[in-house]
Amino acid sequence: MRNMMRTIMAVGVACMLLCSCASLNNRSLKEKDTIIFLGDSITQEGVRSDGYVTLTSQAITKAYPDLNIRVIGAGISGHKVPNCQKRLDRDVLQKKPTIVLIYIGINDVWWWNGRWGKGTTKEDFESGLYDMIKRIKAVEARVILCTPTVIGEKTDGTNEFDKMLEEYSDISRKVAKKTGSQLLDLRKAFMAYLKEHNTDNVAKGILTRDTVHLSKIGNIFLSGLVLDVLNVPSAD
Repeated sequence: MRNMMRTIMAVGVACMLLCSCASLNNRSLKEKDTIIFLGDSITQEGVRSDGYVTLTSQAITKAYPDLNIRVIGAGISGHKVPNCQKRLDRDVLQKKPTIVLIYIGINDVWWWNGRWGKGTTKEDFESGLYDMIKRIKAVEARVILCTPTVIGEKTDGTNEFDKMLEEYSDISRKVAKKTGSQLLDLRKAFMAYLKEHNTDNVAKGILTRDTVHLSKIGNIFLSGLVLDVLNVPSAD
């Protein structure tokens, strides 16, 4: 319980760090909104009973029980930006979204480890984000673009992919700014939390269970960040 309370308090601090969201953060949800979470295995797991998508959906229902808001998880394990481009029509646009949260980028970086194929070049990552956002905005849906989070939780810069994650996060920040999309800077928020709570500089076990996929606390933390940008109070 003590750890959970610290996490909830940390969400508030992290949200204050996400100043890039401030100008858009007061937009409230409306009746019959359809919110789609597009991503990889982190989002695929997010629809589990304790996952961040489910926690977000529960909080929305509690806060706005009469608005009939629909929340859909569209995460597939191993997917990168090019995969999401290919299935955008089927998994997102055909469902007539009003809000689309894009949380992608971990596999685009991680797969450069040489074990599973190839990652996504910076050029293809950037052009793919522009393509998806253009198509989403063409159906007049609001876009929330997330930066990739972590591949390893050490805070001293010694995780193998720290430098590359920062570079790809910078691309997401640039794309959000140039397209007028809402930025949810998860990388910044996760690292701020870890700098405070990962005092032993461990590689996993704080916000993730395996350096990438979210722990129970990680799901709570991420859900709180999403609820903040949606202007929804967290469920008790």
